[in-house]
Amino acid sequence: MSLASENTTLPVRPVTIAFSGPDNVGKTKQIGILARRMGPAARATGPLDSYDPRWHSIKAMGMGAWWFERGPIEEVADVLAGSYLERSRRLTDEPVRLMDRGIPMLDASLAATVAVRERLTPNEAADRGRELLEPYAGDLRAAEAAEHGIVLLHDEDPVTGTARALSHERHVTPAYADYQRHLHLQMHRLVHEGRWAHTVVIGERRVLAVQDEVRRLLHPLTPHMPPRALSGVQVIALGGLSESGKSTAGEYLRVRHGHARLKIGYLLEDAARRADVADPYEIPAVVRAELLVDALDRFCAAHHFLDRVTIESLHEYDVTAELRRMLGEQLIVAYLDAAPEARGQRGTAGPGDVAERDTVKAARGADRIAGLAHEVIDNNGNRLRLERRLDAIALAGRWPLREPARVPVNTLGLPVHLESYLSELLDRTTVQQPPVIDLLAVTGSGARGKYQHGWSDLDVFVIAEHDGISGLRQALAALEAGLDDVKLGLTVLTRDECRAAAVTSRLLHVLALIGSGALVPLWCRPGLTLPVPDLATDVTASVRAGVQAAIEIRRQFLKGAPDLRALFKITALLAKVMLRFEDIECAADDDALAVLLARVPAADAGLPRQARHSRMKTIELADLVLGHWLSTVAQPAPAR
Repeated sequence: MSLASENTTLPVRPVTIAFSGPDNVGKTKQIGILARRMGPAARATGPLDSYDPRWHSIKAMGMGAWWFERGPIEEVADVLAGSYLERSRRLTDEPVRLMDRGIPMLDASLAATVAVRERLTPNEAADRGRELLEPYAGDLRAAEAAEHGIVLLHDEDPVTGTARALSHERHVTPAYADYQRHLHLQMHRLVHEGRWAHTVVIGERRVLAVQDEVRRLLHPLTPHMPPRALSGVQVIALGGLSESGKSTAGEYLRVRHGHARLKIGYLLEDAARRADVADPYEIPAVVRAELLVDALDRFCAAHHFLDRVTIESLHEYDVTAELRRMLGEQLIVAYLDAAPEARGQRGTAGPGDVAERDTVKAARGADRIAGLAHEVIDNNGNRLRLERRLDAIALAGRWPLREPARVPVNTLGLPVHLESYLSELLDRTTVQQPPVIDLLAVTGSGARGKYQHGWSDLDVFVIAEHDGISGLRQALAALEAGLDDVKLGLTVLTRDECRAAAVTSRLLHVLALIGSGALVPLWCRPGLTLPVPDLATDVTASVRAGVQAAIEIRRQFLKGAPDLRALFKITALLAKVMLRFEDIECAADDDALAVLLARVPAADAGLPRQARHSRMKTIELADLVLGHWLSTVAQPAPAR
């Protein structure tokens, strides 16, 4: 072997990813998004008709007429096969080629064509298509082997898929409808034969959800493929006319809910620079939306820890409509609405400046975005009202809604008179229509079968609207004697307070317990759904309860004779809070104290039991737990 032959460098064949699928399934859209995101690492190979000069005259006579009527079927097969093979032979310098329609798609489309033209059954059409492609079979097999195929389907059912494909067409001829029916049948046949490496069913999903699945499937194939597409990122897009409160809302969401705050202008300029677009405002609105999503995708990929962002400000109706189509449930469009008089007063340059800016924005359709918005926020009121509305919007995207289950009163193991009290309370508040309350749950030791007469309270959590308070008060007054001197700890919230998280840290924990099924209500109105706070928020919020507990322990210490029961309970609460930061959840007081004391050197394991009967032991227990808390906030001594 010569030295020259040893040093000869063979061209490296790029990775070829071929997207197949029926009409209107989104192949071109998915390829375009992926090509833009991959940048110089990928090239879209373009339409098939750019690979054979005969397509020019075919288009001149009319593509539909040639395909279904005038063109000899052998010529149709030859033009199609020639185009596919020529495209396969043309390599690119980029490491990844993205093809619209892979080789199996040639089989499907030709079989569907002959089924329409020659009135064949699906099986007959498949055989006829193979016969027509036989002269090219060897080359086609080699070309298909060089592709990594992925197919997009409208639906798992070809009949439903056909209907969805045709629903996107403005005008449908009988021949085209018949072709689509056969095309779906042939494609499903090829899926069952295993002709594609991956199958993605679109269903009702939005563009970016499909793109995310595509990337996850293809990322192992090449490192140039981004692994995800805005996966798990909640986007709140803020719209509204001048001085409607968009900036105020964006800043609140950043500070209170941890949203990254991004400007649409910045995102568009960044994407346009990467795509060599001189002026992003001169391109069609649909493409502008794609650029915006591309920049957002890049930003979130570079800051992988982000799971929530705001973008502001939406000024274009068409761009907003396309964003909704692309992002689906990941996007919340919030339109802030305020009267011209209120907005004029907010403008630092006066009402005239506000009106002038409104004119420009209205020309772009900014005022019509309210019709596309998921949430229209009346911002004529005070800031407190705005913030609570923003709380509910932000949390709706993070906290799932679930309908609680129910358990009978007699499963709690309460004393008979308390079971009777609760049953009567439910009869008086839930039987009538509409019910006085929406939910009732026993919390605390009574919910865990740990009730101790003379020590435990009856803690009850109720969800009721404000207009139900009068009826609830009457029921409580009528049943008061049934408590037999047991202290009733009753907490009432509205559904809106729950959804806006306008609750204490303790009540946030109650909502988390109900949502997880760890706490099951005695009754809830049919169809009622409650937000389920995420664990991280629950744990973080519990710090406030810990701070208050530490303060209350010292208040008890400073009394001449601390209240044994109150001091014990507040000490146990502080222990629970600290353990929560170690991912340890102890519902029972004794369990939490025992686990925490195991971390304190030389602590008496029997101290919690002794503290229930001895004030001195309770003080000793509280002192140990408080000391553990204070050690978490102790600052290092200054260096000398």
